[in-house]
Amino acid sequence: MSQRWPLIRRQAEFDAITASLKARSECCGVVLTGDPGVGKTTLARFATESLPGEVRWVAGTESARSIPLGVFAHLVGASTSRDPVTLLSTARQALIHDGDTHQDMVIGVDDAHLLDQLSATFLHQLALDRVVNIVATVRSGETVPDAITSLWKDGHLLRLELMPFTREQSIELVESVLDGPLEGLSADMIWEASGGNALFVRHLVEGALEAGTLRRSGGVWQLRGRAAITSELASLLETRIEKIPSDVLHALQLLTFCEPLDLDVLCALAGENAVEEAERRGLVRIVEERHHLDVRYTHPLFAEVIRRRVGRAAGRRLRGKLVQELSNGAVTGAAHRIRLAELALDSDHSVDPALLASAAADAIGLANVPLGERLARAAFEETGDFGAADLLARALLWQGHAAEAEALLLAFSPDSLTQAQLVRWGTSRIANLFWALGDSEKADDVLAVLRERVTKPSLLPVVEGIGSVCAVFENRPQEAVDAACAVLASERPWAVEWAFFGGGLALALMGRGDEVPALAARSAAVAEQIDGLLRFPAGHGEILALTMTGHFDRAQRRAEQYLAFASSGRYLAWGLANILVGTVELVRGRFTAAAQRLEQAIAALDVGDTADAVSWSVPAYIALGQTYAVLGRIHEGQRVVSEARARSGRHVAVFGPQLELSAAWLAAAQGETSQAIALARSAAESAAAAGQFGVEAAALHLATRFGDHSTAPRLAALAEQCDGELVRIAAAQASASASSDGPGLAAAADRFRTVGALPDAADAYAQAAIAFLRADIKRLSVECAATAAALADECDRMLSPALVEAAHPLPLTIREREIASMVAAGLSNRHIADRLFLSVRTVEGHIYRACIKLGVADRNELAQLMNLTTRPTKNE
Repeated sequence: MSQRWPLIRRQAEFDAITASLKARSECCGVVLTGDPGVGKTTLARFATESLPGEVRWVAGTESARSIPLGVFAHLVGASTSRDPVTLLSTARQALIHDGDTHQDMVIGVDDAHLLDQLSATFLHQLALDRVVNIVATVRSGETVPDAITSLWKDGHLLRLELMPFTREQSIELVESVLDGPLEGLSADMIWEASGGNALFVRHLVEGALEAGTLRRSGGVWQLRGRAAITSELASLLETRIEKIPSDVLHALQLLTFCEPLDLDVLCALAGENAVEEAERRGLVRIVEERHHLDVRYTHPLFAEVIRRRVGRAAGRRLRGKLVQELSNGAVTGAAHRIRLAELALDSDHSVDPALLASAAADAIGLANVPLGERLARAAFEETGDFGAADLLARALLWQGHAAEAEALLLAFSPDSLTQAQLVRWGTSRIANLFWALGDSEKADDVLAVLRERVTKPSLLPVVEGIGSVCAVFENRPQEAVDAACAVLASERPWAVEWAFFGGGLALALMGRGDEVPALAARSAAVAEQIDGLLRFPAGHGEILALTMTGHFDRAQRRAEQYLAFASSGRYLAWGLANILVGTVELVRGRFTAAAQRLEQAIAALDVGDTADAVSWSVPAYIALGQTYAVLGRIHEGQRVVSEARARSGRHVAVFGPQLELSAAWLAAAQGETSQAIALARSAAESAAAAGQFGVEAAALHLATRFGDHSTAPRLAALAEQCDGELVRIAAAQASASASSDGPGLAAAADRFRTVGALPDAADAYAQAAIAFLRADIKRLSVECAATAAALADECDRMLSPALVEAAHPLPLTIREREIASMVAAGLSNRHIADRLFLSVRTVEGHIYRACIKLGVADRNELAQLMNLTTRPTKNE
């Protein structure tokens, strides 16, 4: 990793500075204003270095303010005179030769607000006479000498306010130093903590690296834990803090433990004058949120520095004051309970275990399971009761700490629990066993215990609800739908959510996607009463339903809503939400964005001691494998598909057909179209056997895109059975493909393009181009090939067999082209024969005929020619 911090070029500001320094009228330079560390000096020096003339720099300092012309001493020499006029005249003569103008000379003044009055006057005279060009920096919020202020007020210098980095600029800076991608959530944290200040960004990253909280996982850099700052940055900020009056500092200390804080509460604890002074000094800001006023720090790093200055005992005392004041009113709402419980836990006040348990449930409901674990653990240590244990187990299982969660639950005998507790005990164990440990057999045993022991009618829907999820994950979608539909009318939030989870996913895979939005609406009514992280895997079925029925815009909006909710949680919520967004990006052909998002999602979910067994990330591995294949990143795709296979089993059997489709894409990317078609048809057969008719249709459509001409009859039947426009268009494409119907293929491509399925449209146009060429209709062939290429470029230069053939038509049969592509990939005749289940002699015959048709002498020349007609993959 490079330790050198590069310059992020701000082109607009750079151009404005250089233009002002080259001007011969209006103004003779620029004044850059901005907050400390925003990059004023760096940009000014970078701009002046690009100019041909001489550049002389001076810098204002506190120590030089008492010395007349002190900052210019090294440029103009010493003078024995004490007369200001004489000093100015002498300085001018020393700097500027008599009778000359030096408009190519640039005087750079750093921190011009610190200039003594005579230096400021001297600079003003130089600007007034236009004898030099000037670039100066001024810190925002500081008192500036009148002579400096008049430089821009009177139009002698252009005033340019330098703003903090945008999020994109901050990411560019950090990634250039880390030499790798930065996780989106971590990028947000660094940008928000730094406020886009270049100096702060640098120190935050260096501090986090030193503290070990910024580390690489799966090729992605992640920030985990509080933002760390270097001692150097802390010293810089403490210089400002040391000037703060004690009453203001007390207000800031209270705020650092409870931000944001109600204005009235802070005024009651610290005094109105202190809060008003803090606002006047620009240390805090007052914001209106939900019809009341909250106090926030102007910059997050000041809170961090002040927190570091408060000792442990003082921190407990300050938190205690906050707890006492916040407890005076009614404790209402999840946010209030969580805040009060977290403060009380670290204060000198006793903590109510009931408050801890309630706040733990709130935190888990908002998807902040690390905080939920902390609060639940504290509650369990106080009481040892089952309610706190269940909360703790749920927080643990979501984080991949499955063994601890299982041990915690096993400490309670089912015989000692009420039926309501038994349901909670059983469903938590099933979730842990099934999706954290990957042991579906033992989970089924626990489900059987619940079905045997739970007799209360009001509790039975919860049992059947989670049973529907188990059924669909074990690849029994019809059973899942039947169970889900039977319990959706229940008033139990957990019953409804489990039913939405199991039934929604099952309906989507069965091709009944139009029925899922109703389940999603039912779930939304109870979502606040269940574990927040459960929303995301449950929402996977909803997103699949929308994409498989061709409602891409709706799918995008819903996925982004899930991502917005994830902001209330932490890394796990963010990772799970990004699987949903990445799923939509994949089907829309935004492959590069999908790859980056899915990579980061997988890295974010790599948690706990049993990360390899956690099932939530399996769809991400499958989607990422397909994305890599479409982009030609074959080695990465093979690795990811292998990792997906390693996570496979009965507990995620439902995803088996989709995993085969990723493998089919990989085969196609390597030119092995026969194998790709075989894998796609195998996926279709296994999907059909399980009743996943929507997946069967998708698999047969993929086989059609790879060149299979036998899919039309079954796709026609599925078009009558499955919801959505996509299956009907796929059936039309298959029918046209079977008869090499160019107009029919072009019409199907048009329809795909209209609904937004751009990758499907690209392949259909490519197949139309091939069909028109074979019919010797060259104009239409060229038009369709051009449209296919344009769409492929729009989809990040996607690769597929049809696109390659349309772009580089060759007089070869499908089998000859496939074998020639495998020759180009470096496979021996024996390897080709084994992969295609042919004899070596048959392979040799195909190679010989391909050489004759293409006019090449031997196998080596055939490989060279084929490599010229296929775009190289991105990692080969």
